Amino acid sequence: MAWFESEAFWDLGKPFMFGPAAWERARGEVDGVLALLGVSPGGRILDLCCGPGRHALELARRGFRVTGVDRHRPYLDSARSAADAERLDIEFVECDMREFLRAEAFDAAINLFTAFGYFEDLEDDRRVLQNLHASLRPGARVAIDLMSLEILVRRFNPRGWAEVDGVLALVERSIDLARSWVRGRDIYVTPEGRHEVQIEHRLYSGAELRALLEWAGFSQVQLYGSFDGSPYNLVAKRLLAVATK
Repeated sequence: MAWFESEAFWDLGKPFMFGPAAWERARGEVDGVLALLGVSPGGRILDLCCGPGRHALELARRGFRVTGVDRHRPYLDSARSAADAERLDIEFVECDMREFLRAEAFDAAINLFTAFGYFEDLEDDRRVLQNLHASLRPGARVAIDLMSLEILVRRFNPRGWAEVDGVLALVERSIDLARSWVRGRDIYVTPEGRHEVQIEHRLYSGAELRALLEWAGFSQVQLYGSFDGSPYNLVAKRLLAVATK
């Protein structure tokens, strides 16, 4: 079983990945990504790998018609409950990102929070981008946000820890530069005991992500270093690629 198919990874990691601070950041991230996508309220937006719905909910609050796609059912259930509580009309679809395709259905698409590069076979990443390209209307844009190879190497810390609500997370990472690949081991210490999960995914440089998007048929690929539209340079915080169909 691949690491991203592990229920334990997503369930144990949820408080650390999607705590209150992450939900608060979503508003500013949506501000930035909307400015870069150039899509108007009422437009249809695909949130590929939407997780528990941080960005999908915020986009729906602003009048966009949103389709959120994720493979982890508990996250989708949580997102649906939140949307129902706010009476927001959002379509949530349980699907592997490699499989989702809806021809020329969307005015924009987002894939945020390093939700790209999960697969050992590069052809799978190419398939994701081909499907994204096919799912957009002509002239529409996609925004992909991730922690790039350059940024991770610059800020690399092989070990770290955090504690949330009495759960301790111990994190260990290693980078294989020859393969542009990161591996990790996450240990969670909960009142019920110790739980260990493994992760691994591909790291993309800015140039590599641009080339892959162009290979998939996108044009006008712009690279940014943050959601505020700052340049992708040596002090960039994230790699945010915006490309046009």
